[in-house]
Amino acid sequence: MTPRLQSKSNLLKNVAFQQRASGILLHPTSLSGGHGTGDIGPEARRFAHWLHVAGQSYWQMLPLCPPGAVHSPYDSSSANAMSPLLISLEDLALTGLVSRHELKVPTKLRPTKRADFEGAWAFKEPILRSAHDRFGAQASRSSKQAYEKFNHEQSGWLDDFALFSALRNVHDNAPWNDWERPYRDRQKRAMDNVRKALARDIDYYRFVQFQLDEQWTSLHQLCRELGIMLMGDLPIYVAYDSADVWANRSVFHLDAQGRRKCVAGVPPDYFSKTGQLWGNPLYRWDALRKTNFSWWTERMRVILRRFDATRLDHFIGFRHYWEVPANAKTAEHGRYVRVPAEAFFDSLKSSFGRLPLLAEDLGVVTEEIHQLRARLGLPGMRILQFAFDDPKGSDYLPHRFVADTVVYSGTHDNDTLMGWLHAAAPRNKKQAKLQLQVRARALAYVGSGVREVHWDFIRLALESVAKTAVFPIQDILGLGSEARMNTPGTVNGNWVWRLAPHSLREVEALRLRELCERYERVPELPSMGETRNSRRKA
Repeated sequence: MTPRLQSKSNLLKNVAFQQRASGILLHPTSLSGGHGTGDIGPEARRFAHWLHVAGQSYWQMLPLCPPGAVHSPYDSSSANAMSPLLISLEDLALTGLVSRHELKVPTKLRPTKRADFEGAWAFKEPILRSAHDRFGAQASRSSKQAYEKFNHEQSGWLDDFALFSALRNVHDNAPWNDWERPYRDRQKRAMDNVRKALARDIDYYRFVQFQLDEQWTSLHQLCRELGIMLMGDLPIYVAYDSADVWANRSVFHLDAQGRRKCVAGVPPDYFSKTGQLWGNPLYRWDALRKTNFSWWTERMRVILRRFDATRLDHFIGFRHYWEVPANAKTAEHGRYVRVPAEAFFDSLKSSFGRLPLLAEDLGVVTEEIHQLRARLGLPGMRILQFAFDDPKGSDYLPHRFVADTVVYSGTHDNDTLMGWLHAAAPRNKKQAKLQLQVRARALAYVGSGVREVHWDFIRLALESVAKTAVFPIQDILGLGSEARMNTPGTVNGNWVWRLAPHSLREVEALRLRELCERYERVPELPSMGETRNSRRKA
């Protein structure tokens, strides 16, 4: 699709969440094309152009880090690394590091409606190993200088990640706390020896991150030229079996053997009688404070380098968190522990200035949480699917919004709009009755029939006072439950949904743009005179 509209030519004037705008939620692995999963190559650029035609200002993604055992981007071996599955082999071929023959897609990996993470990695990994060898043998001097510069600038996290990945490889992916003690405890002699013995493998992991960074920078630049801001996702916690915990044990609640003393979770509530047991290691905020939160500063530096704005996951946990004993079977018997939120965020603001963050303030939100968010000047979230549960009304109803809000039709954890509205009735008669009542209230509120009801909800969000509106691409396309990304509390079948080939049509883009123009969510392009004046001043 070729955009009909003038680009902003690097004059991206938007400041995150400061003016009326709209965006789309789509993780790159859900794009079509690629080799088993979507990536940040040609289809990502095509989607960026589609967003431009649709008058969108944001492309929101899930965490870009390597997915865990069940493909979740929220369970990763690194909070800072990017997933090798996102690398575009087509773009690597343009650099001469991959041959055209190697690009031939096996039949089983040709575009389907589901991502094949295992198949994609089995296909890509040998090719990336060969590309690494070619880079060492034939890369130009300028390319090698760029590589060394990247290694130096990102060494704060990259060195530990590359070493951790190489060690994991020789330990058949066993968790780090099961490694031999010298490696588990990062004893100096063992680390010095392994850096020499595994030097080639360590360099390979650095090389892959460098190539991902090069491709990401190119995509980011294109989006800036099209007036599109990239919005990331920063999970509050990291996985236990990760380079982050292995290399920074002093800032987590661990014992002398590296085992978790306590874990993260959520207390019992309306949705769960036993709460939610997440299992992530918890931070020692006292130790973090003594270093002026340097671990978090480095993490924030990485994400703000990649994104123009970021969703801050589980914002409530930055005020107080639910601590559960590590041996607990449920989250029932825990306690709230307070976090030095003011000192933490003040430290970040002193390092980065204004924080372009969106506070994911879903759940049980106290007045103290509202005050913290207001003090930081961060917008909160409102989910349309949550607006109709209470017959007395809720703050999620659009007429109760405040401007400092990001409204979503749903998130990656929700069913699609159409799936939500047309879900089969539960067997429990009481629950089935409640579902019908919620559906009736929702349809009455939007004044909708049944046909194209998803567009009525989209219009409802766009016409609201909320400065920012975001829609999963599934809702724009009117897809049902088969297109759901994740069902919390389940393990299998999540994170694998993909766009069908050729499903990004111009007709939906122009329809969305028309609504965004009507409700003043398409920022004006700079005039030619303004462009010339800007260049003179520069």
